[in-house]
Amino acid sequence: MSKIKKTLMIGGVISAALITYVAFSASSTREQINQAEQDVKIKAEKLPLASDQKTDLSHLPEPVKRYFTYVFPDGLKPEYRWAEVEMSGSFRRPQTKGFAPTTARQVVSGTDPDLVFSADTPIAGPLWAIAYDIYVNGQMEMEARLLSTLSVMHETGTPILNRISLRRWLLESPTYPFALLPGGPVTWEAVSKNKARATVRAYGEQASLIAEIDEQGRLISFAAEEDGDLTTPYHGSGEYVKRRNYQLIDGIRIPMNFEISRMAKGKIYPFWKGRIDMIRFGKN
Repeated sequence: MSKIKKTLMIGGVISAALITYVAFSASSTREQINQAEQDVKIKAEKLPLASDQKTDLSHLPEPVKRYFTYVFPDGLKPEYRWAEVEMSGSFRRPQTKGFAPTTARQVVSGTDPDLVFSADTPIAGPLWAIAYDIYVNGQMEMEARLLSTLSVMHETGTPILNRISLRRWLLESPTYPFALLPGGPVTWEAVSKNKARATVRAYGEQASLIAEIDEQGRLISFAAEEDGDLTTPYHGSGEYVKRRNYQLIDGIRIPMNFEISRMAKGKIYPFWKGRIDMIRFGKN
């Protein structure tokens, strides 16, 4: 056998081994994410519901009453316990300027502030990465793996990161508004005619956002009251989100388009622009 043929054969064997390893790693990563999603659903289905069809909304700020009247046109839907969402759009990695096409999914609890988010993002040429955020029982773990194999960012729960993750659950909540009803982990305070402060308390932490609700009752934005740290290797929750294009899904009006941003010193820096491609709600 010539040296060239031998070299090509060795190269082919190495390539096949690498492809097999990457495929195995991708499968293992997805299995890990799938298991975390199932854990969130199972926990949500076991927890008691805090709200019911007779939940009293009279004590809520006026814009919040408008919001619930709008998003639950056929009556309250507190029986739902979790939401599964698939999204697509464009994403900007931390401390970069360019956007890349992205697909993502999220499974989130409506009874406790737990969530699992995962996304596939192109990096350069044939390179791609999968990133996931798992926030359960007040502890966050986030990781980005190049080709689902090589870890390029891994963060575990710290008090700051856990608090940011709690805020993220709140920032995402217009896609599962049954979690915002009285009796659950969220309370409301009046701010102005069209604004109210939502505060979520869980796992010994709390986080707040200011909701802007228009005259029709649509929650069009959520904003943090403090600047974000733009130097972190992760976006976390972001500090600002705009939502639009409400559509009726299983008796609930859900905003199907979103733009999530970092915010600091009065400036907004979008990093995740997209739309909901599929959403479904689960009971026990």
